[in-house]
Amino acid sequence: MEAGSEGTLRPIEHVRRRKASPRSDAAGFEGAASSPSPIASSAGWRALKRSFDIATALVLLIVSLPLFLIIALAIEVESPGSVFFAHRRLGHGGTEFRLIKFRTMVPDAEARLQTHLQAYPDQMAEWKARYKLRNDPRVTRVGRVLRKTSLDELPQLFNVLAGTVSLVGPRAIVREEVERFGAYAPTILSIKPGMTGLWAVSGRSEVSQRERALLEYRYVMEWSFLRDLRILLQTIPAVLHGHGAY
Repeated sequence: MEAGSEGTLRPIEHVRRRKASPRSDAAGFEGAASSPSPIASSAGWRALKRSFDIATALVLLIVSLPLFLIIALAIEVESPGSVFFAHRRLGHGGTEFRLIKFRTMVPDAEARLQTHLQAYPDQMAEWKARYKLRNDPRVTRVGRVLRKTSLDELPQLFNVLAGTVSLVGPRAIVREEVERFGAYAPTILSIKPGMTGLWAVSGRSEVSQRERALLEYRYVMEWSFLRDLRILLQTIPAVLHGHGAY
């Protein structure tokens, strides 16, 4: 699938016929676009990845249950509203699903964002570039801690069990972001998104959009079970240092 002029997705075959590449340093990856990803093309590898996801997610949910309760209580005490937040993202094949996270924002988040951007128009460019603000006025005090430590992502374990998210994969994106990935979008959307991934352990928000697209594309095209294990291990120090998390 590929982003169309109205945010729709066109068949991947359309992308394979295109001759243009994002940049010359990405030519190697563009040339490989006609080769299917090991995950997308092999039922065996998909079954292994899915089995590992379910077993590991169940263990992590059981172990982190006390932490779930503590975080839920902290959110409830600081501000009214639901403990969880479900955000529409694109999953396998460009299908929309609801990504579950701990709520890190105030209840009137959208209204507060618009007011803030009108008062500080210089921050509009930052918002349009990543749909994120380093100093976001919508984020609560508890939310800042959760984001910095990536603990707001824990409820995605329920997404993993439901089969909409994998433990490791490309970052789940919103429909408005598709066009930013250009010719890489069909390949990135050809598999399930992940709780963590190559981009997540490579700097996250400190990485440029073009570099992010390359990282996500590389993960899909060069996938292996051992790489997933390495990324999971690399996620621990990445979370502890909080690089690119805000």
